[in-house]
Amino acid sequence: MEVANQSIVAEFVLLGLSDHPTLEKTFFVLILSTYLVILLGNGVLILVTILDAHLHTPMYFFLGNLSFLDICYTTSSIPLVLDGFLTPKKTISFSGCAVQMFLSFAMGATECVLLGMMAFDRYVAICNPLRYPVVMSKAAYVPMAISSWVAGGANSLVQISLAVQLPFCGDNVINHFTCEILAVLKLACADISINVISMGVANVIFLAIPVLFIFVSYIFILTTILRIPSAEGRRKAFSTCSAHLTVVIVFYGTILFMYGKPKSKDPLGADKQDLADKLISLFYGVLTPMLNPIIYSLRNKDVKVAVRNLVGRKCLTH
Repeated sequence: MEVANQSIVAEFVLLGLSDHPTLEKTFFVLILSTYLVILLGNGVLILVTILDAHLHTPMYFFLGNLSFLDICYTTSSIPLVLDGFLTPKKTISFSGCAVQMFLSFAMGATECVLLGMMAFDRYVAICNPLRYPVVMSKAAYVPMAISSWVAGGANSLVQISLAVQLPFCGDNVINHFTCEILAVLKLACADISINVISMGVANVIFLAIPVLFIFVSYIFILTTILRIPSAEGRRKAFSTCSAHLTVVIVFYGTILFMYGKPKSKDPLGADKQDLADKLISLFYGVLTPMLNPIIYSLRNKDVKVAVRNLVGRKCLTH
């Protein structure tokens, strides 16, 4: 009778910063500014990789995909976060929550695979330069990019399908800014062992394996670079992969910081820790997409020249 009397959850309440209303306006301005920088920076990168013929290569094709992915990733969550800062009590429907979880999860998994594909591209370019045009032909790199999107989408579909099948019949308050899947699973009134196992397997496939692949690729890359006799040759070779390596370190470094930092055992500091965890998670969601175009613009001569030419053409037309 007790189970029968429980109401089925039709919508969720996103707690966000509801307990800290004085912070909401400050973070609204901060996150909105960051989001606009993300749209502008990644939008410019997509434009230059399409319009500049010198950038019609596998590396910049992957970079264009990465920029588009970062726009999609942030757009799947940041508008919801901004709306939550302006609304006293933010609610989201069950189906809306499922869609938002699917998009965020899919983009995150896709980025992991795509960074691995980009590492392979740099490996072939530096370790096997004579075979590069054959190995990384258009018939190869386009399916590689497509497979990244398909793999990320398929993984997300599995995880979210398992999540939405769970019964949610009790508390409907998500202690987060968005429908973060772990926060949602905590509200299920059923055993979530299958979900935990499934996500653990996904983490191995989409986090551990790409990290290992990137690590091994860069061991070969650095070994090859160190064998180049001239200092100028070594510098030029390293400059072609330094931007990607920086992006990888930022992307996986923030993940390790988020999930690897020790938890406070002080119960009196639980609220502060909870707030800090939510804010770190929020900034992780915007940090990498904001930094990616900046890193590639600062550390890549071809991109800097292409951006300069694009801006120059715009100025001339006006």
